[in-house]
Amino acid sequence: MELFQMLGEASIVARLSLLVTIFPLGAGLAYAMRPSEQRLAMVRPVSLAGLFAGLAGTVAGAINVLRGIWMAEGEVPWRIVSVGAAEALVTLLVAFGCLTVAWLCVAIGFWAAGRKGTAD
Repeated sequence: MELFQMLGEASIVARLSLLVTIFPLGAGLAYAMRPSEQRLAMVRPVSLAGLFAGLAGTVAGAINVLRGIWMAEGEVPWRIVSVGAAEALVTLLVAFGCLTVAWLCVAIGFWAAGRKGTAD
């Protein structure tokens, strides 16, 4: 299945969660390029928003999987349930990946500020 087809089939909550999880990456890159206290102060709340968006997307996916189990008549199709559970974890994976790269960028920004001898 292609990436755009999978995104097209994702729910609104999953799409919004994925969108919000990318914001910390942008804030971390901005800090790495030009470290300042203002940019660092922005990375912290945006990181929390990304984390909570990833968790919310995962919980929404889990709710959909449980609803699917509840709605199944007869034997539960566990193969489909496992695919749904895996898809529910995608937003959390993307969130943690973006947060990891964002905070690595913050570490690079600290290093760059230390080399210049200034920490605005």
